[in-house]
Amino acid sequence: MVNLLIILAKIMLALLGLLTGAAYMTWFERRLVGKIQDRIGPNRVGWEGLLQPAADGLKLLLKEDIIPFGADRLTHGLAPILAVFIGLSAILIVPVGDQVSIAGYDVPLVIANVGILFFLAFSSLAVYSVVLAGWASHNKFSLYGALRASAQMVSYEISMGLAVVGAVLLWGSISLVDMVHAQGIGNLKELIYFLLSIPFFIVFFICALAETNRAPFDLPECESELVAGFHTEYSGMKFASFFIAEYANIIAISAVVVTVFLGGWKGPGILGLGDLPFIWFFIKLFGMLWMFVWIRATFPRFRYDQLMDFGWKSLLPFTLAWLLVVGFVVAWWGPVTAA
Repeated sequence: MVNLLIILAKIMLALLGLLTGAAYMTWFERRLVGKIQDRIGPNRVGWEGLLQPAADGLKLLLKEDIIPFGADRLTHGLAPILAVFIGLSAILIVPVGDQVSIAGYDVPLVIANVGILFFLAFSSLAVYSVVLAGWASHNKFSLYGALRASAQMVSYEISMGLAVVGAVLLWGSISLVDMVHAQGIGNLKELIYFLLSIPFFIVFFICALAETNRAPFDLPECESELVAGFHTEYSGMKFASFFIAEYANIIAISAVVVTVFLGGWKGPGILGLGDLPFIWFFIKLFGMLWMFVWIRATFPRFRYDQLMDFGWKSLLPFTLAWLLVVGFVVAWWGPVTAA
């Protein structure tokens, strides 16, 4: 009974933290982009605009829910629910720390240690919510955005999966907890394997931008061509649900990057601050989120042919070639856990 209560408490904390983080990612992004573009950003509601997400949420909650004439009502309502469900699910497998002792119980700081394959499975399902939203809206611009998104996400999923395969080869496990324990630069083998993982990290991060439809890969939502893309015909809380799902996906995929490639909760050990429970994890997570926003404010959008060419003709061949190199090294030397 105690273990069940602990699991439920961890689920509630994870979901509450992710929803709060998704809301305040909107504030963080608008403020940071404002600084980069030499303007202010939201600063009226609350101190420095900190209550702006709450004001936006209240406004959307009071907006009328409009369903276009000719739209499929059931699918139109199901798509944003599916998007939020998938966006919130990935965070359940990410360990934010090793374990802590609470009232005599050793509590692992992960909800479900089921491995990286769970994340790949759920990330591949995200395209369904986009396609359903575009098709059910009975709007040609929404459908164009959905078709773009499906082709883009399927294309970049391949390179993302190969980058994960490389990480599994290097760290010798599909468990995210074991991957964190295997990472380090304490000896020559660990250092070399860390250096070998850097190209996989870069590929995974680029694919993460494409999977979350972020600039410069935001072709499914580009306002200059498709109004707002697949969610053009959504209003009120359905519209807000797509935004929550997008930012929840950004946080979840950044957490996976931190865990698989950046040592998770492990720190450099400066001043004895090596493996503080979840502190280093959130420092690294903040850095990844900053990168998402900085890239959005810095790089121009790809043309669609450039986006597809880059995914199939550059990213995929490079990832396959580097995976072959890493495979030879690991076959000769063994995974880093064997050190």
